[in-house]
Amino acid sequence: MKLQFALILLLFISSCQGQTKSKDYNALLQEIEVKKSEFQESYSNANATKKVQILEEARVYLTNVITNDIFNQWYGTKWDFNGTTRTPQKGEIACGYFVTTVLVDVGFKIPRIKWAQSASEVFIKKLSAINLKRFTDRPISEVKKHLFAAGNGLYLVGLDNHVGFVLVDGKTISFIHSNYYYPEVGVMKEDISTKNPLKDSHYRIFGKLLTDEMVVNWLEDNEYE
Repeated sequence: MKLQFALILLLFISSCQGQTKSKDYNALLQEIEVKKSEFQESYSNANATKKVQILEEARVYLTNVITNDIFNQWYGTKWDFNGTTRTPQKGEIACGYFVTTVLVDVGFKIPRIKWAQSASEVFIKKLSAINLKRFTDRPISEVKKHLFAAGNGLYLVGLDNHVGFVLVDGKTISFIHSNYYYPEVGVMKEDISTKNPLKDSHYRIFGKLLTDEMVVNWLEDNEYE
């Protein structure tokens, strides 16, 4: 097990080389806030046709900033069951807190602590009510087939005792989560077919994020309960 962990850690560090954290996390969040304000102003002054275009632009922006900037800052932050840190690389973070912190930090008005401490299915249904897919004791190949059919984008997945993000990007499906299998690595990105909680879980529920409704809620600062 120690050898397996050492190999996982080595591969993880290698995969992160070149992913330089080019800016302070707080500075990144300020940039996101400014960009959100720009989208909000454009959206509030747009006609119906233009609103559709702005929604798509905002969706693309959110997908990119979460997957390329926010996640990159968090990679390597240690996992702990009681971890609640708000700062990447400092302290530890549990899986639920990782998910809710990311969403709060990009500007969604969600109850970070309440959702982090609840069953993941509760908030997945609130964020993606009409885009849910459940699997019980199904092979990972069937899960992959569904996700490729559902299309590129960012998803939430709730498991037996875990929660994380799934990114479908072309021919690649990645699981981004605070990994209790390897707590010293913590937040990491891995293929969903590797040895991980998603593959091993008996129950899985997927919800696609950044739907039109979710992006509108971001633009209009609508609060989730």
